[in-house]
Amino acid sequence: MAEFKFEITERIAVLSENPNGWSRQLNMVSWNDRDPKYDIRDWAPDGKKMGKGISLTHDELTVLKGVLEELEL
Repeated sequence: MAEFKFEITERIAVLSENPNGWSRQLNMVSWNDRDPKYDIRDWAPDGKKMGKGISLTHDELTVLKGVLEELEL
């Protein structure tokens, strides 16, 4: 498996935490020295391990925001 680099450039919000200390977060993350994207995924307490997640461009996040505003929650 190829190695990859990541840098959390901005911590925006913790969405939830589980009992073992991992937290689901919304952050700005730069993957492999590329421009940062909005990113939602689980992170270990030390920030060195992560779970599967999703990265979104600004335009994709804008579309998602519009969809969420239309939902009855």
